[in-house]
Amino acid sequence: MILKELQLHNFRNYDDLRVTFSPGVNILIGENAQGKTNLLEAVYVLALTRSHRTANDRELINWQAHEASLSGRIEKQGGTVPLELVFSAKGKKAKVNHLEQARLSQYVGQLNVILFAPEDLAIVKGAPAMRRHFMDLEFGQMSNKYLYDSGQYRAILKQRNQYLKQLQTKQQHDRVLLQVLSDQLAAYGAEIIVARATFLKKLEKWAQAVHETVSQKKEELTFQYVNQVKLDENISVDDIYHQLLDLYLTNETKEIEQGSTLYGPQRDDLKFLINNKNVQTYGSQGQQRTTALSVKLAEIDLMKEQTGEYPILLLDDVLSELDDERQTHLLTAIQDKVQTFLTTTSLSGIAQQLIHTPTIFNIDHGTLLKEEP
Repeated sequence: MILKELQLHNFRNYDDLRVTFSPGVNILIGENAQGKTNLLEAVYVLALTRSHRTANDRELINWQAHEASLSGRIEKQGGTVPLELVFSAKGKKAKVNHLEQARLSQYVGQLNVILFAPEDLAIVKGAPAMRRHFMDLEFGQMSNKYLYDSGQYRAILKQRNQYLKQLQTKQQHDRVLLQVLSDQLAAYGAEIIVARATFLKKLEKWAQAVHETVSQKKEELTFQYVNQVKLDENISVDDIYHQLLDLYLTNETKEIEQGSTLYGPQRDDLKFLINNKNVQTYGSQGQQRTTALSVKLAEIDLMKEQTGEYPILLLDDVLSELDDERQTHLLTAIQDKVQTFLTTTSLSGIAQQLIHTPTIFNIDHGTLLKEEP
């Protein structure tokens, strides 16, 4: 999968931009606040219809404008696919092959990206919410069903939490609606849990191979999926559904007292273990960073396995956070494998000898200048 061309109109600090990219490594170099991260963000938004930096779409629109648009030309094994997104006060519109999509979930997955930024190094030692977000983001790109189920689950969860608060404050008294919402939540929750377990098992396989190489076979990386139901290899969606529903019915009074849903995939977590020890608790900073790197590189191969296409890799100033050994492994692993966009303030910190003929763009106040080889 290759992003051949990107066009921006009134996106962040770009009034009008049209640029073609190399299928290999594209280096975006510039001082801070010049627009290099905005350009990387544009690729991310084109793929996922939302930013990794803000939940407010209005911030994506140039402050002098009322509408922003992004379009790109994607080359896949099946041919060229044009994508288009428009952001305005009315919301956002998404087009694939010039046809508007009724739901954004039908659009996501046309362009797959993996973002690796300094904050992603905290996926190991950060809060459980970071790891849940990681699972939803990556697995949603690989499966439209997972993306749809997650959206439905979030909507029902919000409605159920609101009703629990109304029961808690005696604004409502009828528990029939609560039981209906519990049934719906258990159904979608079961789908999410089984999908997460399936994807994590596959991701673990790829991450183990990467980590073994980086640690020179001294360490074994394993995953532990933490949830509130009993999981085994033969568990079915129906089994999980009944387990969740039983948790809701058994703990109905407790949840009303707290005014919140206490069970389900919104409470899940993911633990990373090195030689059977929790990396978050017992791992050194180096081990935590190696684990994060292994997981990110494993995503590349998992996406290829699931979709038949390699994703695009976005490296937002992450090389400055990696030592020479990990930087070398990262650049070697992606070489001639995935199209990569890399932002940096200076080329001095990059092992350029590991990158075959990179394409370099200098960015200054939203203007791109491609360096000639």
